[in-house]
Amino acid sequence: MVSAFEWYGCLLLLTGVAGSVSQRTDPLTPPAPEYAHSIRLDGDIILGGLFPVHARGERGAPCGELKKEKGIHRLEAMLFAIDLINKDPDLLPNVTLGARILDTCSRDTYALEQSLTFVQALIERDSTDVRCTSGEQPIFAKPDKIIGVIGAAASSVSIMVANILRLFKIPQISYASTAPELSDNTRYDFFSRVVPPDSYQAQAMLDIVTAMGWNYVSTLASEGNYGESGVEAFVQISRESGGVCIAQSLKIPREPRLGEFDKIILRLLETPNARAIVMFANEDDIRRVLDAAKRNNQTGHFLWVGSDSWGSKISPVVQQESVAEGAITILPKRASIEAFDRYFKSRSLSNNRRNVWFAEFWEENFGCKLGMHGKRPGSPKKCTGLEKVGRDSTYEQEGKVQFVMDAVYAMANALHRMHRDLCSGYPGLCPRMSNIDGKELLGYIRNVSFNGSAKTLVVFNENGDAPGRYDIYQYQITNRSAEYRIIGHWTDQLHLNMNAMQWASGDSSVPASVCSLPCQTGERKKVVKGVSCCWHCERCEGYHYQASEFTCQLCPYEQRPDQNRTGCQPIPIIKLEWHSPWAVVPVFIAILGILTTTFVVVTFVRYNDTPIVRASGREMSYVLLTGIFLCYVTTFPMIAAPEVAVCSFRRIFLGLGMCFSYAALLTKTNRIHRIFEQGKQSVAAPRFISPASQLVITFSLISVQLMGVFVWFVADPPHTIVDYGEQRTQDPENARGVLKCDISDLSLICSLGYSILLMVTCTVYAIKTRGVPETFNEAKPIGFTMYTTCIIWLAFIPIFFGTAQSAERNRHSSPKSDRGDQTISRRDLKLGGMVVGELGAQTNAGFSYPDLKPWAHSFSASVSLGMLYMPKVYIIILHPEQNVPKRKRSFKAIVTAATMTNKLSQLASERPNGEVKTELCESVDNSTPSTKTTYVSYTNHAI
Repeated sequence: MVSAFEWYGCLLLLTGVAGSVSQRTDPLTPPAPEYAHSIRLDGDIILGGLFPVHARGERGAPCGELKKEKGIHRLEAMLFAIDLINKDPDLLPNVTLGARILDTCSRDTYALEQSLTFVQALIERDSTDVRCTSGEQPIFAKPDKIIGVIGAAASSVSIMVANILRLFKIPQISYASTAPELSDNTRYDFFSRVVPPDSYQAQAMLDIVTAMGWNYVSTLASEGNYGESGVEAFVQISRESGGVCIAQSLKIPREPRLGEFDKIILRLLETPNARAIVMFANEDDIRRVLDAAKRNNQTGHFLWVGSDSWGSKISPVVQQESVAEGAITILPKRASIEAFDRYFKSRSLSNNRRNVWFAEFWEENFGCKLGMHGKRPGSPKKCTGLEKVGRDSTYEQEGKVQFVMDAVYAMANALHRMHRDLCSGYPGLCPRMSNIDGKELLGYIRNVSFNGSAKTLVVFNENGDAPGRYDIYQYQITNRSAEYRIIGHWTDQLHLNMNAMQWASGDSSVPASVCSLPCQTGERKKVVKGVSCCWHCERCEGYHYQASEFTCQLCPYEQRPDQNRTGCQPIPIIKLEWHSPWAVVPVFIAILGILTTTFVVVTFVRYNDTPIVRASGREMSYVLLTGIFLCYVTTFPMIAAPEVAVCSFRRIFLGLGMCFSYAALLTKTNRIHRIFEQGKQSVAAPRFISPASQLVITFSLISVQLMGVFVWFVADPPHTIVDYGEQRTQDPENARGVLKCDISDLSLICSLGYSILLMVTCTVYAIKTRGVPETFNEAKPIGFTMYTTCIIWLAFIPIFFGTAQSAERNRHSSPKSDRGDQTISRRDLKLGGMVVGELGAQTNAGFSYPDLKPWAHSFSASVSLGMLYMPKVYIIILHPEQNVPKRKRSFKAIVTAATMTNKLSQLASERPNGEVKTELCESVDNSTPSTKTTYVSYTNHAI
């Protein structure tokens, strides 16, 4: 005896060719051969369905093995959705939906043949040449009129079918086709889909690649619309964004030869830096690519980025877990429909007779066979019929179930709104809907908006595309199992949880897939010609900073690059600090000189009427001491922080102290020279040798200096500047700007030149009066003073100008790029300059020659003070017995004595010692009284 379920199972497995005649049969009668490869449900409105129930056949066979999930699950989802709609009193009331579901066998040409069934009702038949065997007219079964089609799955199948359906204006809603080509509303105007197109997917995948920091990737596509269009969209978007370069774009042939996948892996290894592989391939190709990578020992090398064809499927990674670890995949956002799980788990052979492929699924799912006609003849196990889905077999809802149901509901909602508009208040189908216009129905489809089976909004844009909503997965291996984990989602923009990611290396850091490593801060990219993602890194040198990713620019002259060379910062401004050694020593010398000068002045004032003070010329001595005092005081404004007031004092005191000193000394030496030159010709005293006259002459000379300073103030008011050229070193870190008073070379030469002129003139007079006996005058001390002063200044001038020229040579030998187009004046190049505190400094930035001018001032003042006044103070303080008045002599006696001394000097070079002495004595006896001779200075006498 054969049980009822065995009889029905065998009945469902019978195959046949679709006929042209239909007949109504009893429910217990086996289905007619016409529907052996299709499912038919009666209804007021018939929907078509296209599902890949079987895989592509081999060796010329149209169909292959059964697809349990992608075929049966999706097919049952459509049947389940129709059941729910027919039971819903609020959706298409009094209208029953029917279905005609066909198997595409995952082949576009076969699907095209099958889809002709959908348009049979719209094709007129010519029966004039057809006769029955009895001679009667044939009766043709009226084919079902399909008003809309749900499907197909593969993009290539949908494209093929859409070209037929649009000719007959039959709307089509796909639940899985994502090729961007289908968004062309001019070619596929009757096509819509509840899944987002690959253009969104490509954007999401590009965002993932960018978020990972991968800018050098390869692409791999299965030949066909899905793979090629997906990669094309990815490449186009990556070019537009400019952030990702494609190393290689490889294609997997439809019928790959033996070893083809090994060749693909070897080609991918030709660009080893492009570790990330963006894949738009079917699951069979994915599995074989992973297997080839494993065979070539490339486990862990490639970083896979899979499209929704990989998604969260287990079949591509079975026995390839290690090589697939870390793969990032994308899948349209979905949810598991619990109601469908309950429905599907309740299906059995006895309650699911409408599904002609369910018996085959039963055998495949439970690993048994149904009677002698079973599809698994080699299976020793016989089906009992008591098996239960989910209990006796593994079950996981297929990912596109949600979208299948949403597609059916989209069609139903469009029909419902159309019925409401055309058949308002009419129960069932009204005459206006007896012949539904496909173009009118398409308008209702494009305007639907409802919450789908997963409570997500179902809408279409003008091209019939659904909005992009994706979940991002990563295939991870833990100690317990390998699984896909959601690591983020994409809805117009990427939201990625980097902390949830896990890589094969065990390292939490993201592996690299770049042609060139990122340049460090302060480095610019020099792009390799033709490959925008490959570059060499060049550091921005000198005073250049990184203005952009690809350029370095010169900082403004008063700025330098910051530490990272990503911008410019002001060059630090320095000035000589009071605690600097270059300030402490001059200040110490100046203070010591001021105290000493003050002590001398106080001593002279106290002993103002003593012979030595009077013999020194009190009035001129006080002027000379004033000049010495000013020379020492000049040090302080030279060191003080430059500002307008300080710069004014610098201009005034720069040459004034020297002018006071040398004007007084010049007046003294000139007076001595005139006196003794006049004495050679006449005994009459020369003019303008009185103290008052001497003061007038001295202050007249000083007024010239003051007048020059006044003109200087008017022509160029004093102000401060920051000199960035003085310490503009090759290393910007050591560069410093020096705060200084703006004193030009010409002004400096004019200010000091007049004082130097007085000094030279005074020295000339000192040389001319060198023959005057020191017992008569101060010519010789003045001469020694001027000789020493000249030596000091002759040493200062070459050092000053020599270091300036050396600095200038150093500047010109520095890299041009460090200077840019800005020129540096000779004044900016002086090392040390003329002013301590302006150009002379020893700082952390490096060494700069100190200013020698205050040193020259102090040394000159010290020489004058030491040689002219310290001996006198020594006598006044320590030997007061020598500070007594001498016998006054007349001007004539003084001149006569000086003249005889000159003659003595001349004869000493011409006669023997004895003769000279005798002649001198005779001459003296004839011209002077016979008293003891005492030589005194001319200043002891009132002249």
